[in-house]
Amino acid sequence: MTAVEQPGYPGELEADVVLRDGSTAHLRPITAEDAELLVAFYARVSEQSKYYRFFAPYPELSSRDVARFTQVDYRGRLALIVTVGDEMIGVGRYERTAPTVAEVAFLIEDAHQGRGLGQLLLEHLAQAAREQGIGKFIAEVLPDNRKMITVFTEAGYKVAREFEDGVIVVEFDIAPTDTSFGVMQSREQRSEAKSIERLMTPASVAVIGASRREGTIGNALLRDLRDGGFTGELYAINAGADEIEGVQAFPTIRDVDSSVDLAVVAVPAESVIDVVLDCAAKGVRGLVVVSSGFAEVGEEGRRRQRRLVGLARSYGMRVIGPNCLGLINTDPAISLNATLSPLMPDRGRVAFFCQSGALGVAILADVVARGIGLSSFVSAGNRADVSGNDLMQYWYSDEATEVVLLYLESLGNPRKFSRVARRLAGRKPVVALRSGRATQGVPLGHTVRRSQLPPATSEALFRQSGLIGVDTTGEMFDVAQLLAHQPLPRGRNVAIVSNSDALTLLAMDAAAMHGLEIIGDPMTLGGNASADDFAAVLGNVFADDRVHSVVVIFAPPLHTTGEEVARVLATAAAGSDKPVVSSFLASRSVPEMLRVPGEHGGAARGSIPSYSSPQYAVGALAKATGYAEWRLRADSDIPDLPNIDTSGAEAFVADYLKRYPQGADLDPDDRQHLLSFYDINVLPSYPVLSADEAVACAADLGWEVILKATAEQWRMRPDLADIWRHIHDEDDMREAWREMTETFGVASDPGRAQFVVQKMVPPGVPVVIDAVEDVSYGPVVSFGLSGVATDLLGDRSYRMPPLTLADAAEMVREVRAAPMLFGYRGTDPVDIASIEVLLHRVGRLALDLEEVVRIELRSVLVGPDGATVLDTAIRIAPNEKPRQDTPARRLT
Repeated sequence: MTAVEQPGYPGELEADVVLRDGSTAHLRPITAEDAELLVAFYARVSEQSKYYRFFAPYPELSSRDVARFTQVDYRGRLALIVTVGDEMIGVGRYERTAPTVAEVAFLIEDAHQGRGLGQLLLEHLAQAAREQGIGKFIAEVLPDNRKMITVFTEAGYKVAREFEDGVIVVEFDIAPTDTSFGVMQSREQRSEAKSIERLMTPASVAVIGASRREGTIGNALLRDLRDGGFTGELYAINAGADEIEGVQAFPTIRDVDSSVDLAVVAVPAESVIDVVLDCAAKGVRGLVVVSSGFAEVGEEGRRRQRRLVGLARSYGMRVIGPNCLGLINTDPAISLNATLSPLMPDRGRVAFFCQSGALGVAILADVVARGIGLSSFVSAGNRADVSGNDLMQYWYSDEATEVVLLYLESLGNPRKFSRVARRLAGRKPVVALRSGRATQGVPLGHTVRRSQLPPATSEALFRQSGLIGVDTTGEMFDVAQLLAHQPLPRGRNVAIVSNSDALTLLAMDAAAMHGLEIIGDPMTLGGNASADDFAAVLGNVFADDRVHSVVVIFAPPLHTTGEEVARVLATAAAGSDKPVVSSFLASRSVPEMLRVPGEHGGAARGSIPSYSSPQYAVGALAKATGYAEWRLRADSDIPDLPNIDTSGAEAFVADYLKRYPQGADLDPDDRQHLLSFYDINVLPSYPVLSADEAVACAADLGWEVILKATAEQWRMRPDLADIWRHIHDEDDMREAWREMTETFGVASDPGRAQFVVQKMVPPGVPVVIDAVEDVSYGPVVSFGLSGVATDLLGDRSYRMPPLTLADAAEMVREVRAAPMLFGYRGTDPVDIASIEVLLHRVGRLALDLEEVVRIELRSVLVGPDGATVLDTAIRIAPNEKPRQDTPARRLT
């Protein structure tokens, strides 16, 4: 039995991590079998670093030291090590000194200092310590050990420092804060972006499996790299050749007489592991594995894929693929086409991520046909390592990219996806197409957690994150054409200028369908309109401050040439901050006549896109308008909620799971107890088993009560027979009891109906607020109006907490039944703010307590003066699959 198989070893603490320079490493708990690894590591550490760690000369570790440092209980004493290949490069540990306090210390090999290891170890130690009930770290640091002091002070925690006996004593609470989480996210973005930059900007590339034989993958990859104009050194790896396609060949990558940054792998799947080891020995920075035969072919392939990724990461390499098309960087200084597609797009400002290799070929063909310039392109195949999340981190800081396109066939980590996408969308528009939304189907080879939530959840995730969701690749490119060339709209007001009545009507219908407002009457000039006629009208439209966007429709007339109209349109739009879309001679790209030439070819910003139909033009404009509106509210705050006791709630949940280790549904008293930690109060209800008990209970409440059946099969009946309202006295109650027991057929056994008596509240609109802990998305909050009709129609809104003020407001307003809350047909508007407060509080509870797997405020009555929670259901259960997005950085 190995150490990692022994009982008590916390395998969940293992993680692959990205270092500051973009390379990868493996982080794991130390074991007793690491004694030799520790001794070898310590021998490489400088005397100064040893002095900083032990405050005295400490040239060697004694056998007693080694035993003490490698044998830990993983609870009160924990050590985490970072390894690259077969070597330890850093270690961090904590040791409990009081029930909720631990001392923490680090030692990093000198050659690897400055790569962010101390910060990563601190994040993971803090997460592990919190799970053991530790809330504070203490460390002693020598004053001139500035690097270690910086690790603590820049972690985002509130750090207190004291100077005692020549030593700085640092202490800080390790509970995650907005600041510490923000620091972690910024470091995560920089390191993950750097890891992708290393793949995108190689100075040298080797094609492993290059072949002389035409029609083979190895031959195609080598030719595409060569013909694409790669500016760096290119090598072919083939044991039986000295030269292939004019490129020098070597038997193995180890034999190349200079460094290699990127290896493009096209060998049989069973040989890939040997290639990875060769690349590790050569110091390769990253791999593009085009080879198939991995997770997409079954269990054996999945094992081979896990081995590939684990081995590559352990030696500091990222992997694109396997079973992928490859990557493209159109930067003229690099000109990298490491794909199976011979098409090299023009240089542009659009970046594209997809997964399927076959689809990637079609996408590149469409991109070239439409004349959309790309900054970079990645097809990740099985996305066993590099994913859309990594690429979004890279494009966030890539100055060459202004628009991002995502074709997603699966989401491996939806919660991180949402967080990273929202950050990116706050800076650059992101257009996303998700396949398999209705079926939740994913391609073979993609490992995902299967969500139990409806398809509307992923659509809501897109909206919450600011993504521009589309339904087809055609629509994706329609929107990309606009965003890449035109400014964002400043509002929903549109002017239409056209020389065709029929096409104008199509544009007007599309605008109405998408909620765009047409300013004035459409300027329909007639089939004989001249270029001068267009110029006069366009001049007025662009000068009108009421107009936010312009749609120009030009059908070929008999007497006016397209060149003349294009010239006046380009002149009128030049320098305007209003986006212009056109249906110009039914062209489906950026026509040459409306193109502003780019520096490296292609169309530059200011070019006017054209669409084959006005409907497509208006549809693209509507998507851009919606995104522009989201940008204006993207900075909405997450509110501070008073009267929340998170630590009390956590203690309650921990105690509950001690009583019910398998989990259970909470009874009414426990539900109210838990909700009280989040200042949510439920109107008491009292179970009754007979008419006499109901009468006595109602008398105690002072009458004006209801009698309600709460058994699941009778709740929320369409005929409302489950509730008898306005019970004023004993006669009313006995009549209600008789009628309801007869209706439900429970006169002989009224307990089956689970009757309760509850005080009447002022009239209002019933709503439902739920939260569930989903294995894929983590906590998700939903909202809707109560009733069978809205249940059948799936009329719910969804968001992932934490909710911003804008999130909660949108949730209330986007359900189709929302008019009922705002004074429908003469009714009084309800207190919307009280609903939003409940959404925030339920979202905060679900975010804080992942063992609360379901919480339902399943009957909330909202009136003009507030909301009253009438009925709830809560389930607490052990967290069998921890959330994927944690306060400690890790590759998933």
